[in-house]
Amino acid sequence: MERVFDELVTLQRNKLLKFAQQVIPNITPDDLLQPNDFPQLEEHPLFRYEEGILEGLLTARMAYLAWKKEFQV
Repeated sequence: MERVFDELVTLQRNKLLKFAQQVIPNITPDDLLQPNDFPQLEEHPLFRYEEGILEGLLTARMAYLAWKKEFQV
């Protein structure tokens, strides 16, 4: 299950970077750690939506790992 989450997160990060590069061609993956530094992204509704999907995946992964640790599955 962890591998599934890792793959989903990687795919979404790549999708987010590809989209961001359409808006700002020279943006890097590290730049996406602070997208609020880029007003073009901060105010772009589709970027914010895709970013929200990534955050949801990361949250679900963390919840799964916590559950797995608690119940030692």
